[in-house]
Amino acid sequence: MKQIIGLDIGTNSVKAIIIGNGNIIDQKSVGYNPDYPSSGCVEQSPDVWWNAVKEAIKALTEANPGDVVAISASGQMHSSVFLDRDGNVIRKAILWNDTRTSQQVAEINQVVGGEAKLLNMVYNRALEGFTLPKILWLRTNEPDNFAQVAKVVMPKDYVNFKLTGRIATDVSDAAGTMLFDVAKGQWSSGLIEKVGINADILPEVLESIDIVGNVLPELAAELGLSENTLVIAGGADNSCAAIGNGAIEAGQTIISIGTSGTVVTMLDKVPAHITGDVHMFNYSYPNSYYAMGCMLCAGESLNWLRDIVAIKDFEAFNVLAERSKPGAGGVVFLPYLFGERCPWPNPAARGVFFGLSNTTSKEDMVRAVMEGVAFNLRAMYDLIEPFTKIKEIYITGGGAKSHIWGQIIADVLGRQMQVLNIEEGPAFGAALIAGVGAKVFSNFAEAKAQFLKTNRIIEPTARDIYAKQFKVFKKLYEVNQCLFAE
Repeated sequence: MKQIIGLDIGTNSVKAIIIGNGNIIDQKSVGYNPDYPSSGCVEQSPDVWWNAVKEAIKALTEANPGDVVAISASGQMHSSVFLDRDGNVIRKAILWNDTRTSQQVAEINQVVGGEAKLLNMVYNRALEGFTLPKILWLRTNEPDNFAQVAKVVMPKDYVNFKLTGRIATDVSDAAGTMLFDVAKGQWSSGLIEKVGINADILPEVLESIDIVGNVLPELAAELGLSENTLVIAGGADNSCAAIGNGAIEAGQTIISIGTSGTVVTMLDKVPAHITGDVHMFNYSYPNSYYAMGCMLCAGESLNWLRDIVAIKDFEAFNVLAERSKPGAGGVVFLPYLFGERCPWPNPAARGVFFGLSNTTSKEDMVRAVMEGVAFNLRAMYDLIEPFTKIKEIYITGGGAKSHIWGQIIADVLGRQMQVLNIEEGPAFGAALIAGVGAKVFSNFAEAKAQFLKTNRIIEPTARDIYAKQFKVFKKLYEVNQCLFAE
């Protein structure tokens, strides 16, 4: 039986799955922790990922002997690995959630002549998390290290390099560097010239389904693989997750609730008018794109409340939410415990409970948190909807596992949503990409048909109530916006 391995190089773990014959055969997760050298700084040694990848692959191949024909990886976006001319790591990688680069973000906007001109070049606003500000930070603050830089790659690209000896990235990860012309599918020469970096430090760019190379002979035996095992380029984690959740036609949309929350919609062209309110990236499906809104505190809002009220069981939370009616007794929650990224980029924003009274119950407060996250997802959805006709909506993560939360989200959006049979996220999407790249599947439609089925359909039942409450939610942020910084 032909087998395929998909990897996800995450912030806190590497997850590996092995698939074949229309099934997920096995999976393995290897955990680790980021380093926090100072406030706002988050780093990680690329060797941590590589050792975890080797451990995970060996565990899968030892437990499931067979013919692994291809491997592909997804990885945390934006995180920056600096390599010297011999391919050695110069310093720890600076991760996506590192916020030390505010000065560099301001510098980028200044040298290009403002945000509007930047959007014309790379279709995204400058944010601290992106790769380019990290490169400029290194140039300013660690000039000796910067002088050694021969290539800058992302985490999954480093793993592919260790597997094959070839340095390359794919379009979806390149788009997250803030140095990529999304519409043209190439590095932005205009921005590279403006910020004054050498274009040679940027890797070659492949499509996600392109072959990077074969597993190096000396590694194949160690990992339990054949020397003929192909390594496929793979993609950024959100792109791979959307592929793994079935978004393979323009307009298909994924709503995901993990720690953060995302709305991702596949597009067949870059919209003519870009506002920068949502991210616009190249997709892992060939010659396509995706619009993405990402809120910082979705599932984590519920974690926060759970810890405060000392309820460990999420199912108990679901029961509490079901006891409250739509509208949560008039209580509205702004889920901005970490500040916010989308729909309004505001690091000063904070969480708010509004409308509390002496009749407010814990049931109302639990439901209000679920509704607040749903309202923010709706606000991001509304930013994306003008770009394309939204077709099927697939929901995954906490919103799919909780029947009440999924129902709330469907009601707030006023749209039917589908829950699929597989919720393995980026690693599963990477495995499907590997299968298409290695010709195990003729295309993504065949791969989807083999693995993905609709388990449950959620129909909206309380649109009118939530349409009114959503207006209050938006106005609540607008009224408090000037107070957050104070």
